[in-house]
Amino acid sequence: MNTRQCIVQIGNESKYYEVGTTYQKIAEDYQQEYEHQIVLVSLNGNRLQELRRTLERDCRIEFVTTAQQIGHETYRRSMSFLLVKAVHDVGGHENVERVRIHFSVSKGYYCTIEGNVTLDHAFLTDVTRRMQELSKAAIPIQKHSMRTSEAVELFHRHGMYDKERLFEYRRSSSVNVYTINEFDDYYYGYMVPDTSYLKYFSLHLYDEGFVLQMPTMEEPEKVPAFEPQKKLFQVLKESVSWGDLQDIETVGALNDRITKDDMQEAVLVQEAQQERQIGEIAKQIAQHPNVKMVLIAGPSSSGKTTFSHRLSIQLRVNGMTPHPIAVDNYFVDREQTPRDQDGNYNFECLEAIDIARFNRDMQALLNGEEVYLPIFNFKTGKRMESSKPKRLESRDILVIEGIHCLNPRLTEMLDDANKFKIYISALTQLNIDEHNRIPSTDGRLIRRIVRDARTRGTSASGTIAMWKSVRSGEEKNIFPFQEEADVMFNSSLLYELAVLKQYVEPLLFGVDKQSPEYTEAKRLLKFFDYFVGIGSEFIPTNSLLREFIGGGCFQV
Repeated sequence: MNTRQCIVQIGNESKYYEVGTTYQKIAEDYQQEYEHQIVLVSLNGNRLQELRRTLERDCRIEFVTTAQQIGHETYRRSMSFLLVKAVHDVGGHENVERVRIHFSVSKGYYCTIEGNVTLDHAFLTDVTRRMQELSKAAIPIQKHSMRTSEAVELFHRHGMYDKERLFEYRRSSSVNVYTINEFDDYYYGYMVPDTSYLKYFSLHLYDEGFVLQMPTMEEPEKVPAFEPQKKLFQVLKESVSWGDLQDIETVGALNDRITKDDMQEAVLVQEAQQERQIGEIAKQIAQHPNVKMVLIAGPSSSGKTTFSHRLSIQLRVNGMTPHPIAVDNYFVDREQTPRDQDGNYNFECLEAIDIARFNRDMQALLNGEEVYLPIFNFKTGKRMESSKPKRLESRDILVIEGIHCLNPRLTEMLDDANKFKIYISALTQLNIDEHNRIPSTDGRLIRRIVRDARTRGTSASGTIAMWKSVRSGEEKNIFPFQEEADVMFNSSLLYELAVLKQYVEPLLFGVDKQSPEYTEAKRLLKFFDYFVGIGSEFIPTNSLLREFIGGGCFQV
């Protein structure tokens, strides 16, 4: 009996493989040609497949390694599963109530354990040893589908009540559950085929929990040194505590609040909490009479503009007169803008700013002089001079916003005693469940898709296409300086993804299936299946969320 064969195109080569051959076997045939581990395949350019899946028909295959974003995420997700399994093995299923994977710290995840377990160096050493044993054993990470009602019952028996809560809102009739030996869990996204792929990690005691440290996408086989950023960690920890206090720590809990309680009150509580934080920052600034300039920086879609407006109002409450300054008005003329490695204008680099002119103008204002500030015309790519001069009085203060505001080089000629630095970012504190994080970058990308479509007419495909470049600029120009801030502000709102759902889904559905951005659009659409949506009618007009969905009281 002849076995049917398929033609598989890989690069410029076509090969025959039998129907039923796993993609893992095909990847093994080509692994020596790749520097980094192959963890997924892309089928016909627009469909990702786990390596455990089998060949069914003629196709074109591209390999995805741990040096690519989706491959890197697959490694980290699979490593999280291995960690949770090992913690239960070492601590005992009867003693471990919950393992919570909270947020990113250093190059890993901050985790805590709840239950009758003593988290110390000896325990982490045992967990590390168990993870290494599981890795060497090359245990298959099996995936099986079950009815949603069965999954609810399964995770109730396992004591994973957040997953039980999550699946009560699932529209699909089935759920994919992953298993390592006897241990079942649910994960949002792709997995490696077996535990032998999970070699590189380290565990570090930190604060009240520990950090699972993993390689970066740039160096997938090297575990970097553990270097926590203390200020950022504290803000993230406080945000998680706030979510726990409101009983909105996971998507299932948020859905419960939307469907069973007064969601309007929950929104207003969130907004009041942010207003209180902004008021405290303004009060802190007012207590330092030497401070004459507030420098605000943060990554894309953090809500910097609305935050600066709200902070300005609070500064007025404290008897000060704020003057907004946009660093973007100090762009050099277009033809002088540096270019990146692809020959495109690099507007993200510090050299795109006329640093000398900026420092000269700011110093003159601090000296009480009249200054004609520039206005950059983004259509012509030229700077113009404002028609009215600006002068600071005794209680006046500059509120300066720009991506480089925490970089000391931007204000190198100005006295540090006059500066107050603020780092703002949308640090998502809500998680899908205790083991599945919502990356802050996803929250910011969703915000940006909605805003760009509304204010610039940019398609979701266009925003997704340039997101990699945006992220690269943030890694170089913003994140290295975030610990320089005097205060950090988290602009994320626990309820915002339930609101953004109604705005972003039509945009994501509009991404063409043949476009390179389709895979990412499909991933985000699947992500929003977890959420019960809500309207925007009771979102205050001064909310940071209004910067993205519109209808706000500020001209942003």
